[in-house]
Amino acid sequence: MSTTSNPAQPAGGSRAEAEVVDLVSQLIRFDTSNTGDLATTRGERDCAMWVAARLEEVGYTTEYVESGAPGRGNVFARLPGADPSRGALLLHGHLDVVPAEPADWSVHPFSGAVEDGYVWGRGAVDMKDMVGMMLAVARRFRAENIVPPRDLVFAFLADEEAGGTYGSHWLVRHRPDLFDGITEAVGEVGGFSLTVPRRDGGERRLYLVETAEKGLGWMRLTAKGRAGHGSFLHEDNAVTALAQAVARLGTHTFPLVLTDSVAEFLAAVAEETGLDLDPASSDLDGTLAKLGSIARIVGATLRDTANPTMLDAGYKANVIPQTAQAVVDCRILPGRRAEFERTVDELIGPDVTREWITDLESYETTFDGDLVEAMNAAILAHDPLGRTVPYMLSGGTDAKAFAKLGIRCFGFAPLQLPPELDFAALFHGVDERVPVDALRFGTRVMEHFLLHA
Repeated sequence: MSTTSNPAQPAGGSRAEAEVVDLVSQLIRFDTSNTGDLATTRGERDCAMWVAARLEEVGYTTEYVESGAPGRGNVFARLPGADPSRGALLLHGHLDVVPAEPADWSVHPFSGAVEDGYVWGRGAVDMKDMVGMMLAVARRFRAENIVPPRDLVFAFLADEEAGGTYGSHWLVRHRPDLFDGITEAVGEVGGFSLTVPRRDGGERRLYLVETAEKGLGWMRLTAKGRAGHGSFLHEDNAVTALAQAVARLGTHTFPLVLTDSVAEFLAAVAEETGLDLDPASSDLDGTLAKLGSIARIVGATLRDTANPTMLDAGYKANVIPQTAQAVVDCRILPGRRAEFERTVDELIGPDVTREWITDLESYETTFDGDLVEAMNAAILAHDPLGRTVPYMLSGGTDAKAFAKLGIRCFGFAPLQLPPELDFAALFHGVDERVPVDALRFGTRVMEHFLLHA
């Protein structure tokens, strides 16, 4: 790799565009790894205080809040708009990242290296890229006395990667005053480009705006039996009962269900490409595969999923344990909760019990209204041949918490990506990185969006 520690800034760009790459690089250098364990999760407070300092040095008044445990740092700042009677717009980004093993990476995951046209490191796309864009635009607007049409609330949050228990969900329960007057929000995993072949032989960049998320539930399965010696005949083995239930659940294919967001996405892609994306098609999965890496995300939004991820049983090779447990990662489509649970109960059988250890509801909104028009206009201003389309995220974000307050939520972190980049694989992956040009493009789009939202 060729290393460039201080890449040339774009000629004629705004202050925000000029500093966004450096801000993202510096954010990545904070190791904010979220292990899911309060004792070992670190770095959020230091990163949050650094963000607060960057805001305060251009004139913001910030509020630092720890969300339910020491060190779980969150920062809020508000920029007054021209029309205080309008509902405020929330821009939210999380500061924590999933852990990374340095030995697996081409560069150190917390180096923030700027090499070969990319900013490298854990969080580069999830989601210190958007945090950097938010921070760059917030700093420019305040430093240059730019007044947006409505109040903007910038929120930099903790604990999203472990479900937001010590982040957004705690804040919504204990500090709802921080969200007073907010009616709409934009966050991560939307606004990025997907290049598809057109039926006329050209290409089209579709910019995917997240309008829906599957429900996220982590389910614990428990089987109980009779403890005994491993050498005896044993018909009441908890490990066997659990293993059979896990196998039935893990190999089950839930039915295809088409939500409004996914239907609109498929219709737009079919219109552009000429591909047969009829949900009744016998080879819909095969056709989706022609879209490249994004097919993994889209395919997961066509049906519920229940993937076993953890097993725990026994303490000695020759002892049959009394209890065996498993954890299953469940992602449920909007409106499918009751049917999903009924199916799970049938599959695991009467001898295995289940309980939700994390239970976050699905979310869906419509792809219309003034905010959507502002997103579309911002994309077209900087990519006239682009097209915005709605889509559903198979994972989850902090939007699940804010929706409980009646806030209408979207995913819009604009990035114009190289067609060959396997963007989906970068989330929580080795060698996570974001293109420098995509960050600058996204910053220009974000500025335009916030000046017209």
